[in-house]
Amino acid sequence: MDNSFYQYIFNKHQQTENVPPNSDIAKWAIKLISLLFPQYTNFSFAQEADVKVSFDKLEAELLSLLNATQACKECNNEEIAQTFISSIPKLYETLQTDVSAMLAGDPAANNEFEVIRTYPGFIAIAFYRIANGLLKLKTPLIPRILTEYAHSKTGIDIHPGAEIGDYLYIDHGTGIVIGETAIIGNHVKLYQGITLGALSVEKHMAGIKRHPTVEDYVVIYSGATILGGETIIGKNSIIGGNVWLTKSVPENSIVYHLSSVQVAEKSKSKF
Repeated sequence: MDNSFYQYIFNKHQQTENVPPNSDIAKWAIKLISLLFPQYTNFSFAQEADVKVSFDKLEAELLSLLNATQACKECNNEEIAQTFISSIPKLYETLQTDVSAMLAGDPAANNEFEVIRTYPGFIAIAFYRIANGLLKLKTPLIPRILTEYAHSKTGIDIHPGAEIGDYLYIDHGTGIVIGETAIIGNHVKLYQGITLGALSVEKHMAGIKRHPTVEDYVVIYSGATILGGETIIGKNSIIGGNVWLTKSVPENSIVYHLSSVQVAEKSKSKF
């Protein structure tokens, strides 16, 4: 290769902003989830005082990650870390509603331990809620790294900017996409392959609501695609599998896809 290419790559490395490895940022979130949900780990405390020590360590680690992230240099990192840690009881309460929704909604779920340890929906939601909390504190970059890590592990892509209520139930989950400006109410059930996306994608639309609103007690079945910032799915509605929606539906609606599949009797063979 030409030496000019080596020089070009060298210069790119010099200009790139410093950011801790994605794995380090994800490990911090996993420590937090493991602390809140002992079902996710085999670690146990010897005494109650150790719990506070663990939360203090998590705060210190978060501060260290923020300080090591070039995009966070102008932030009040100590305030972000302190405020986020103080919000953890509320975060835990919300995550418990998600666990309850999965346990109550899935006949295959035997107990909370199974949901927390094995369900990809729980991990994706947990990472999202942590990332969303940090994003609300105007933390740059790290929230997106967290949700993209969860995306890579679960196949569930939730933008940290989405607004999601309590009791979210994700069943199976693979292929779900929830866009940045989506709004999801309480007690919503989502199956695999769902897209809550933008009707059109252009850079000038940044900062505009581009993704749908899903109101309380809505069920959306696998493969449904719902697009547009003005699209509202009214509460208590059911959206069937493979439905394509770009306009709002009123409360208590059932929307389904008409299939043209036909079943014919197989011709008899003498063999």
